[in-house]
Amino acid sequence: MTESELIAGVLAGDPAAERKLYDTYVDQVWRMTYRFAGDSDRAADWAQETFVRVFQRLRDFRGESRLGTWIGAIAVSVSLGGLRKTRRHAQREAPLDEGHAVAAPSRRIEADLAERLNRAIEGLAEGYRSVFVLHDVEGYTHEEIGKMLDVTPGTSKAQLHRARARLRETLSAFA
Repeated sequence: MTESELIAGVLAGDPAAERKLYDTYVDQVWRMTYRFAGDSDRAADWAQETFVRVFQRLRDFRGESRLGTWIGAIAVSVSLGGLRKTRRHAQREAPLDEGHAVAAPSRRIEADLAERLNRAIEGLAEGYRSVFVLHDVEGYTHEEIGKMLDVTPGTSKAQLHRARARLRETLSAFA
């Protein structure tokens, strides 16, 4: 089944086409949301929200990019919105007597490099993290990332360069 046939089937209300679309992209969406969330429960919620939006907005898909790229853009949007909501919630929920701990986080050394890398990625600014995850982790091109994030490919390249520099800087203390 081609991408066009799949879309036509979903728009016609074919349950088999809906299942095929979901099955084809669920792993990609979950990996992407997990990279942003850093937590499997939150990633599952964001993946579910992504597919709700995909099915609601599939009629708006213009075919200017691959369907997977379009779905990825929705996953990024859901993830970034979720991160903003999580941050706002966390800022409101910090107890007053722990204000000094929130203002000056301690740097403890972890034994596991993967954990340090995940934390370093989570510490990147949203734009840097988005481009880094989409390019270096998910394998999208700068042109695809540009379409997903509504930036130029040059901006994507620059943000990736800065993200890698920040990660090198952050992780150099643990070398």
